[in-house]
Amino acid sequence: MGEPLKAAIKDFILKEFLPGEDPANLTDDLPLVTTGILDSIATLKLVLHLEEKYGITLEAHEADKEHLDTLDRITFLVSSKMK
Repeated sequence: MGEPLKAAIKDFILKEFLPGEDPANLTDDLPLVTTGILDSIATLKLVLHLEEKYGITLEAHEADKEHLDTLDRITFLVSSKMK
């Protein structure tokens, strides 16, 4: 589940928030929220995408930098909700 899920999430982030960026620059532990790549609007867009695509529901307290700051954290959150 981990790698295909992570790849799909990475593709979405690259396409929506980092168009034209070298995919190698989006590492698993690159801070997305604290560096400003994901602002509040982008975070909401990401949450809505994850909920719709993976049939999960994220709680309000999960839509924060604790849970969504890196690709690893996002993947972990989504996979834990899919169980």
